[in-house]
Amino acid sequence: MRTFFPSDSCKESQLNGFNPQSWLQVERGKLSKLSSHNSSSSSIESFIKVPEPRILPNYKPVDYVEVLAQIHEELELCPLQERSSLYLLQFQVFKGLGEAKLMRRSLRKAWQKASTVHEKLVFGAWLKYEKQGEELIADLLINCDKCLQEFGPIDIASHLQTDINVAGSHETVSMSGDQVLRNVVFRIHEEKIECDRQKFAALSAPFSAMLNGSFMESLCEDIDLSENNISPSGLRIISDFSVTGSLNGVTPNLLLEILIFANKFCCERLKDACDRKLASLVASREDAVELMGYAIEENSPVLAVSCLQVFLRELPDCLNDERVVEIFSHANRQHRSIMVGLASFSLYCLLSEVAMNLDPRSDKTVCFLERLLESAETDRQRLLAFHQLGCVRLLRKEYDEAEHLFEAAVNAGHIYSIAGLARLGYIKGHKLWAYEKLNSVISSVTPLGWMYQERSLYCEGDKRWEDLDKATALDPTLSYPYMYRASSLMTKQNVEAALAEINRILGFKLALECLELRFCFFLALEDYQAALCDVQAILTLSPDYRMFEGRVAASQLHMLVREHIDNWTIADCWLQLYDRWSSVDDIGSLSVIYQMLESDAPKGVLYFRQSLLLLRLNCPEAAMRSLQLARQHAASDHERLVYEGWILYDTSHCEEGLRKAEESIQMKRSFEAFFLKAYALADSSQDSSCSSTVVSLLEDALKCPSDRLRKGQCLKVLT
Repeated sequence: MRTFFPSDSCKESQLNGFNPQSWLQVERGKLSKLSSHNSSSSSIESFIKVPEPRILPNYKPVDYVEVLAQIHEELELCPLQERSSLYLLQFQVFKGLGEAKLMRRSLRKAWQKASTVHEKLVFGAWLKYEKQGEELIADLLINCDKCLQEFGPIDIASHLQTDINVAGSHETVSMSGDQVLRNVVFRIHEEKIECDRQKFAALSAPFSAMLNGSFMESLCEDIDLSENNISPSGLRIISDFSVTGSLNGVTPNLLLEILIFANKFCCERLKDACDRKLASLVASREDAVELMGYAIEENSPVLAVSCLQVFLRELPDCLNDERVVEIFSHANRQHRSIMVGLASFSLYCLLSEVAMNLDPRSDKTVCFLERLLESAETDRQRLLAFHQLGCVRLLRKEYDEAEHLFEAAVNAGHIYSIAGLARLGYIKGHKLWAYEKLNSVISSVTPLGWMYQERSLYCEGDKRWEDLDKATALDPTLSYPYMYRASSLMTKQNVEAALAEINRILGFKLALECLELRFCFFLALEDYQAALCDVQAILTLSPDYRMFEGRVAASQLHMLVREHIDNWTIADCWLQLYDRWSSVDDIGSLSVIYQMLESDAPKGVLYFRQSLLLLRLNCPEAAMRSLQLARQHAASDHERLVYEGWILYDTSHCEEGLRKAEESIQMKRSFEAFFLKAYALADSSQDSSCSSTVVSLLEDALKCPSDRLRKGQCLKVLT
């Protein structure tokens, strides 16, 4: 969801050495208008070229309905232990559709239906990663059991029970009764440790055979263990354990020494006790890094999973630690089995997702995807792994490897990977082959928008426009066709048509790349007021956004454009906001609020208004960020409680949001508190009789002071 996959040709399509200042100096007299217009055609063409659409690392079946129906059917019939894997597949399908809410729902289902502690751990960590914003408001969710279950640490030891025979279960092969000695003395260099022979023999089959069988040691009272890497202190603890069955007050270093000894001599009860004792001591990443190697080497599952839990709870930060990355990257099949049981594919799906969001070109992303491929057990898992690794290889310009991977994905049934093959063919100079490749797909299956979009890259003129029109007709949410058409119209000086084209998609999809393109149009036209509006909307959505293929910070362009615009007073801003909000100009409203936030105006109310606009524009992550800022800048306690209530409501904690509204009303009756209470009550109650209560609350809200914009929304709800 956060991953950005730029195309390989993107850099070539942008103006080399782009200097935004030069576009902003005409009004200052530093560049002549005449020279600007003389070179406008070639400059504008370089300035607004559109990068090719990305090959997305997503599972994109040809028939989403059929695949989702198949998954639903399998969920009803499959064994319980397979449900989490199917919900993970469902998550991948929704990711290909860009359905963030449905993706999160599938992850929650995978977590709820987990049949092992390993799955519970992986999907709980994934939910925590996806809900990173909720960590910032953890104090609001402290009383929410659902959040504590998802985000709290798991008691690994209680979930991993071992089937170990009790003491005395090992058969003893006795010599004659007179020859079996009651005690045995183990010598380690100069020190002697006396042990109960039968208790010690019961620790493992090897010791039983040694002390009671036909070996020479069965007749010895003194046995030398100096060459077995056990210290006198460690052996004394083992002797005590053979009698008491417990390990108390043992230092971590001695526990590790005993663990290695127990594994060497097959002392399963002793090994399990060490495993659990060491697992209870894992409290930090440093502990986990140090102990994971021992856990894998000595096959200690409780310790291994406890270390894994620490790593996963620290995502994504822990993947900046090379020691952690090395553990995950170099784990072979046996190591993965110890560390994560049968949930290896789920684990590396999560790690790959996080790594791609951090840097899709990195070596660790490649390593995690290679482990993902090794962990795949079904065709659908393999095609996803092949395709994702192919996308990353393509980004790294490792074209031969990418080609093999895309071919494998296609052979496994992933038609979308043909887009990767066509792109590689085009890069290698086989443009006609790439066109024919897409032709064959379009003629053999029910065509989808992405197929025509991809084919348009390999033809020119009217054919390209026809393909892009078909792509839009089949999938209006694809950004590239609008951007290409708008860019082409702009280079032909058809300004009105170009703006109308890019506005078509911005009317229902607030895509950053489309806002950036329109900003370029306005900049080229020297319409700095409109350009300022778009760059302020961009910064609202993504404060750290960088434009022109990452060359220039949007904040820098914002400062440059502002120098060409007269500043508005606060009164002017409120008038502008009223006009734009009333006319449902959401982008314009965002821009005005952004400008107001730079002034001394009350910030809590403004951030709250900003969050309402962002929700209306279907930008939930940015809306949540604004709500948190509203809470941070609240002018009073009753106002803060309202914002906290909306935060809880928007994160599906309706009852908790309702309580915040009631607390706020007790402090002060306000429009926003009653409005929140009405919304939360309507959502949290299934009782149809609560409708009259909701109407009453909205009427109470109208009696409180507020501006006409908010009261207008309330009246719309009532009618």
